Amino acid sequence: MKQILHIALRELNTFFDSLTAYVLILIFLGFSGFFTWIYGADIFFVGQANLNTFFTVAYWSLFVFIPVLTMKSIAGELKAGTLELLLTKPVSDWHLILGKFLSTFFLIVIALAPTVLYYFTLWAIGPVDHSAILLGYIGLLLMSMVYISIGILTSCIASNPIIASLSALSIGIFFHIIFDVLASNFVGFFGGFFSYLSLSTHFESITRGVVDTKDLIYFFSISFFCLFCSKTILSNRNL
Repeated sequence: MKQILHIALRELNTFFDSLTAYVLILIFLGFSGFFTWIYGADIFFVGQANLNTFFTVAYWSLFVFIPVLTMKSIAGELKAGTLELLLTKPVSDWHLILGKFLSTFFLIVIALAPTVLYYFTLWAIGPVDHSAILLGYIGLLLMSMVYISIGILTSCIASNPIIASLSALSIGIFFHIIFDVLASNFVGFFGGFFSYLSLSTHFESITRGVVDTKDLIYFFSISFFCLFCSKTILSNRNL
């Protein structure tokens, strides 16, 4: 665990040593704040004390931003020629993969942390459904887990960070959009199958206040599968 945290903190420092983390966090906060409080279906216009607009905006924003954050996780090390050097230290492939995963997950938590002010502001305006807001944040973190693991997998496969980012985004489109579209065009077994594969099905279930075991299994199983594949690819690369 010590090695995983060391790698995670090292990677997190790398994010903040460049402008990438600052720019993406500022864009995320500005974008989500603008649509939540000012433009279109904002809280004051709707007249409802909830953060549904914010969760919708964050749902789409993180889908786009996470591939950018993960694209250099392994591909960047390969391009810089530092992967072999890193693996000569007393760390295993799992340590490296989980450390990279946690660093991006921590960055997402940091990006979401200031938005807790939205919750307190909303609470000051009127009565809020505290559990619904809490579950909304949990849904965003679970969704982020899936896309981070996909991003790390594509970064292990592709040696170029840009290709890794585009590959992660392309795979994410299936979970984010295409499976949902297919589910709406099929009935019976295939309709249910594509509906289960659709990430929006499980995200919306949680944000509605329903914590179902099948939703948790969905998020954790996809995350573990992608991380396991990443570890396998990394191990084979080092043979």
